[in-house]
Amino acid sequence: MKILYASSEIVPFAKTGGLADVAGALPVALSELGHEVVLVMPKYRAVDEKKFDLEKVFDGLPVRVADRIEYADVYRSKIPNSKVTVYFISNRKYFDRDGLYQERGVDYPDNCERFSFFSRAVMEFIPKTSFVPQIVHCNDWQTALIISYAKKMYKWPKTATVYSIHNMGYLGLFPKDQLFKTGFGWEMFTSDTLEFWGNFSLTKAGLVFADVINTVSETYAQEIQTVEFGCGLDGLLKSRHADVYGILNGIDYNVWNPETDPQIVKNYGIKSIPLKYENKAALQRINGLPEKDNLPVIGMITRLADQKGFDILARALEEIIQLKCQLVILGTGDLKYHELLLAAKKKYPRNLGINLGFDSAMAQQIYAGSDMFLMPSRYEPCGLGQLISYKYGTIPVVRKTGGLADTVHDYDPKTGKGDGFVFTEYSSAALVAAVKRAIDTYKNKKVWMPLVEKVMCYDYSWASSARKYVELYKKALKKVGVDLETTSSARKFAADKMSKRDFLLL
Repeated sequence: MKILYASSEIVPFAKTGGLADVAGALPVALSELGHEVVLVMPKYRAVDEKKFDLEKVFDGLPVRVADRIEYADVYRSKIPNSKVTVYFISNRKYFDRDGLYQERGVDYPDNCERFSFFSRAVMEFIPKTSFVPQIVHCNDWQTALIISYAKKMYKWPKTATVYSIHNMGYLGLFPKDQLFKTGFGWEMFTSDTLEFWGNFSLTKAGLVFADVINTVSETYAQEIQTVEFGCGLDGLLKSRHADVYGILNGIDYNVWNPETDPQIVKNYGIKSIPLKYENKAALQRINGLPEKDNLPVIGMITRLADQKGFDILARALEEIIQLKCQLVILGTGDLKYHELLLAAKKKYPRNLGINLGFDSAMAQQIYAGSDMFLMPSRYEPCGLGQLISYKYGTIPVVRKTGGLADTVHDYDPKTGKGDGFVFTEYSSAALVAAVKRAIDTYKNKKVWMPLVEKVMCYDYSWASSARKYVELYKKALKKVGVDLETTSSARKFAADKMSKRDFLLL
């Protein structure tokens, strides 16, 4: 298959969240299965031309934005250590900025125009290459317009479209008077197209027009069809329930592997688990905590936001500390939680390690040095933290939601079944109870160490997820009248006939 994969961020070029990790890994896994994948993203200021050996391949591509023409330059590179081509759409006015979508927590006011420009530039540029996509795979609101353009404006009838929702909480909402910047008119400002409670939603451009829709876990695919998690679009999603699928994200074990991780103090693996605890001592030392190997260390790497469960954690924090443990947190987010954590650190300096910001070395040291990994999310589309923590022998404590429900199963020390500590009710009491069960189990090393060994053997690599995406692409192609299996059989039949004829001519 020929797959055009559009994303507003891709590792290692630019990243704000998990979308970039997926966009940097899934296409490579698809390529390794034999498919031809081409990526496209904006060329932000953060994209280092020299480091990634960018080559300009097109100069001054005209792109219509509202009632005028803007121009794009196009650059090309590859995802490092792969055959996957990446095209970068460049325009200094739109993308030469400090942030990708916002600065200091405030969205750029021209985001609609920026990503309309990007999406139309993709539609104008791709036909100028030799690459003719069978699949166009778009991700989140920033690239959703590509799907509506392919279906309504540029008329790519035999190209199947796939729309991936990484977080339903971000709808790409804009005032209705900006609709003309997309190139569409008022015919697209209706409840069954882009209109959303008096504004318009770019996410709807994907949900309404994509041939198939997917999210990043099976449970989240069901949750977004409910009032609680559908963010006002549950009705639309329920009307398309036959086209909504969930595929769990994978993990790039070239990056997340304690045996080879260059950013942790001591490498270790399934056959050298005791070396993990040298990382625990280092993590305690770096965070100014007493180096006590008998005290469980609970790690968190997260946005400091209500979605991630910080409202219930804030109320439970002192009670968790009373359970005789240490908590190391890395992240940034809402100012109220910054202040709460800094105040708690002053009160409990021997129990709390607080790192406000993001530090990749600290993140990987937390995975390696913690005994448990806490994810009390109100909702979690997929979650990568619990999958990474497994590889590092760090046991997850999670709320049963989204991808956490699909990948973490409550541990029963009597039977040995399960692989983490799960709570269902979204409350501080339920959170504390789950942490207490984890700590009580940790104290019994005859039970705990086999659990650590078990989860380190899990395989959540991208290869399995990529094969599921291939099947999803086949479903999308059938929606536009292309059956790859029938086409393949016809080609084989023609080849067999040709072989027999050639044989008779000998």
